[in-house]
Amino acid sequence: MLQAARTSLLVCLAFFGVSACAPVTAPDPIKLSADDFVAKLNDEIDARGRAASAAYWVRATYINEDTQILAAEASEKWLEFHTRAVKEASVYDGEPMSDEAARALKLLKLGSSAPAPDDATKRARLAEISTRMPGIYGQGKYCPEDGGPCQDLEALSAVLAKSRDYDVLLDAWTGWRTISPPMRDDYAEFVALSNEGARELGFENLGELWRSGYDMSPAAFADETHRLWNQVRPLYDELHCAVRVRLNDEYGDARVPLDGPIPAHLLGNMWAQEWSHLYPLMEPFEGVSDLDVTGALAAQGYTAERMTRTAEDFFVSLGMPALPDPFWSNSMLTKPRDREVVCHASAWSVDAPEDVRIKMCITPTQEDLVTIYHELGHIYYYLAYADVPSIFQEGAHDGFHEGIGDTVTLSMTPSFLESLGLVSDVSTSEEAVINNQMKVALDKIAFLPFGKLIDEWRWKVFSGEIAPEDYNAGWWALRTEYQGIAPPVARSEADFDPGAKYHVPGNTPYTRYFLAFILQFQFQRALCEIAGHEGPLHTCSLYGNKAAGEALWSMMQKGASQPWQDTLEDLTGSREMDASAIVEYFAPLMAWLEEDNRGRSCGV
Repeated sequence: MLQAARTSLLVCLAFFGVSACAPVTAPDPIKLSADDFVAKLNDEIDARGRAASAAYWVRATYINEDTQILAAEASEKWLEFHTRAVKEASVYDGEPMSDEAARALKLLKLGSSAPAPDDATKRARLAEISTRMPGIYGQGKYCPEDGGPCQDLEALSAVLAKSRDYDVLLDAWTGWRTISPPMRDDYAEFVALSNEGARELGFENLGELWRSGYDMSPAAFADETHRLWNQVRPLYDELHCAVRVRLNDEYGDARVPLDGPIPAHLLGNMWAQEWSHLYPLMEPFEGVSDLDVTGALAAQGYTAERMTRTAEDFFVSLGMPALPDPFWSNSMLTKPRDREVVCHASAWSVDAPEDVRIKMCITPTQEDLVTIYHELGHIYYYLAYADVPSIFQEGAHDGFHEGIGDTVTLSMTPSFLESLGLVSDVSTSEEAVINNQMKVALDKIAFLPFGKLIDEWRWKVFSGEIAPEDYNAGWWALRTEYQGIAPPVARSEADFDPGAKYHVPGNTPYTRYFLAFILQFQFQRALCEIAGHEGPLHTCSLYGNKAAGEALWSMMQKGASQPWQDTLEDLTGSREMDASAIVEYFAPLMAWLEEDNRGRSCGV
């Protein structure tokens, strides 16, 4: 096999994935240098990446049987290309090479979140399943047995956000979870196939491969996530305690006991991952400062494009370029009326720096406005690192990519929102500060355990610690342990509640979001210091500050070309992810929560 790999390289490099390309034997095989191999690999990624992205884009924005076939074929070709490229690269193991080539070959090996087995039948099956599951999710609708109208995720999420009727909320919550049981067998097969692919690359299972992508050992990375969680857990525990009390006031002891987990359907979000829709219940000082951004967006007739241009203006104010014209013609900003789509917001680099786009079903809400800022963070990262070799066109690690846009949202202070005309009568009083911090914490702090537990579940699934017959029980055990929530009705292994969250059937690793929610505050503190901000961290807005923008752009330009520790140090002066900035940011709220919770029994 080693000899075949060496001799096939020059013949087949430009045709990875074409089955007719067979190894050629020669008495004196020629082998490229590692650096030349990497250069050709980058060319191949460029050529194949655009075609694959186009197929996936069409699948996500035109869900039907035809686009499933096209996307599955593209996925199979990409998986075959990756398998062959890794095999070809193995001939350089242990050989001297430049640091750049060594890093490139390492990233190649880690480059798939679901590597395929080196078997054509299994590879095709993995591609088929990986394409079908997100399609099931995107087409998902709850059709009540009483003959009522079918409702999609957007409609059901609106119910969770707006209603306070326990039974109405329960119907929407359980209704959405009827879409995921058909994925259960597919997911178990997906785990077996991708685990096999990971083992062929030298990893025990897919979870170990995922944890290897952080310039440290998989065990060290797992320890790192626990360390960061322990830094922020006191904030979450205090917030959870206060929320449980308010929900107990609303629904009574029988439904929300003060000594148990919170029913998952009462937190204003389909997955109980962000709780900002509870703010009217949680407002510490009633009527102090107008924070109704959603109402202002609707009243002022904000369209999806206007909201997106508002976010673009923020990045431009930092000295970054305007979005390229194709962004506006190629993006999907609203939900089409004539077809099924995956509304889950995502950013795409089809052919940066020209063809970058977002896919999102934007509505005039503060939640969607914040999401647009987040997605444009990805887009500007794509633009910043467009000139580095293709294999380095990623975030320093995946948490960096998720954290850029989130960092920018921290500049959406009340004063900044007032400058946009989206809030009025902004006060700087202590009461106003606590109110605003409560609203931010209901998103940023509430999310932290959810961001950590999804991959905790998958790591256990990939390792076999959670067997297929225990998928749902394992899921809810972790949700109770980390979030202090529980299902509002009995769940069984006939259900597949993990599949009701897009990132599970879509196979998107999720620890990146947990890391991003830590890093965004660390980034913000460093950038505010560069900007010359004076005062508490929570009052800092970077809007219009070119020095901060230059520092952020410089960090993004590096992509994944060096270990993330180097990139983090370049911006912050530290080589370690650190949650102390989030603790500093929420210090006023933490003091208020500790006083408000005094004498209560907190914890589950």
